[in-house]
Amino acid sequence: MNFHKNHWLLFGVTFFGFVGLSLIVGILPAIWVQNNAEPLPGAEPLTTLQREGLGVYVSEGCVACHTQQVRPLAVDQAWGRPATAGDYAYVTPLGPLVPYAPAVLGSERTGPDLTNVGARQASDVWQYIHLYNPRSVVPDSVMPAYPWLFDEVTVAAAGQTVVPVPAAFAPKNGSQVVPNARGMALVAYLLSLKQTPLGAATATPPGADTAAQAPTQPVADTAAQTAAPAAAPVLAWDESLGASTYTGTCAACHQANGQGLPGAFPPLAGDPVVTADDPTEHITVVLAGKQGGEIGGTTYASPMPAQAQLSDEQVAAVINHERTSWGNAATLVTPEEVAAVRGGLQ
Repeated sequence: MNFHKNHWLLFGVTFFGFVGLSLIVGILPAIWVQNNAEPLPGAEPLTTLQREGLGVYVSEGCVACHTQQVRPLAVDQAWGRPATAGDYAYVTPLGPLVPYAPAVLGSERTGPDLTNVGARQASDVWQYIHLYNPRSVVPDSVMPAYPWLFDEVTVAAAGQTVVPVPAAFAPKNGSQVVPNARGMALVAYLLSLKQTPLGAATATPPGADTAAQAPTQPVADTAAQTAAPAAAPVLAWDESLGASTYTGTCAACHQANGQGLPGAFPPLAGDPVVTADDPTEHITVVLAGKQGGEIGGTTYASPMPAQAQLSDEQVAAVINHERTSWGNAATLVTPEEVAAVRGGLQ
C-alpha cells in the first residue's frame, strides 16, 4: 500500500497524530496542573460575583489584549512578582457550558498585564470610567469602549453607582451612567486580581537584570553642588525616576497634566497637601492611601490606593515631581524622610 496515495490513511494519520500530540503536549498537562495546583497561603477563592465577572472577562475577549502572566524578566517587574502555578488555582471551570478552566494567561501585551491590577488600580470608580470609555482617563488608549456594560438612566436608583464620566464623554442628553449586572461583575473580578505575596524568596526573579532592579538613586548635579554653599546644599533628586513613576502609578487618575478628573479624581496642581511646607501628609497619603473625602469643596468618593510597594527612592522622586510640576513650588523630600514616615505607619 502506498501511504502517500491513500488519502484516507494519510488524513487519518495526520488527524489522529495531531489529536494525540495535542493531548500529550497541551491538554493532559493542563488538566494535571488544574487538578494539582495548590492555592498559595492566604489566597482567597473567587466569590460568586467575581466568578460571574470572570465569565464576562472571557466572553468580552479581554484575554486577547491583556495577559495575566508576569514573566521572570526585568521588563515585567512593573506588573508584580513572577507568576506561579498557585496563582491560578482558583481559575476553575465556570460550569457545564465551560467545563474547563478558562485561559486567562494570554499572550498578547497590547494592554498592560492585569495580574495585580486589583492592587495597582483599586478604585472601582476608575475601572467603571475606563470601561465606559478608556480615552476619558487614558487619552492615547487603543482599548475599545464597552458602553453595553452600562445603562443610561434619568435618575439613578438608590444603591446604584453613578459613574462620574467626564463631560466630554458623558451622554449628551444629560442621562446618568450606571453599571449593569455584567459591568459590576467584571469590575468585581478585576478588583480581585491581587497577587498573594510569596515573601523574600521571590524578591529577585531568576534571570532578571539585577542592575535594572536596583532602585535608581538620586542623581546629583555636580555643578550645582560645587556652586552651592556648604551650609545650604542643593537637594538633588532623580527627575526621570519621578516622572516615570508618576506616569506608571499616578497619571491614570490624576492625569498627566495634574488636573485630575472633575468629580472623580482630585487635581494635584495647587493642592494644599502637595504644596504644604511640611510634606508628612503628602508622604503618608502616597504610602497609606486615602479613603476619599472632601478636597477643595468637592467630595471624592473614590479611594486612593496605597502605594507602599514603591521604594523610598521612588516615593521621594514622585512626590518631588508632584511638588515641582504644574505650577507647584513646594519643598522637596528625601528618601530618608519617606523611610521615617513609612516606619511610623508600620
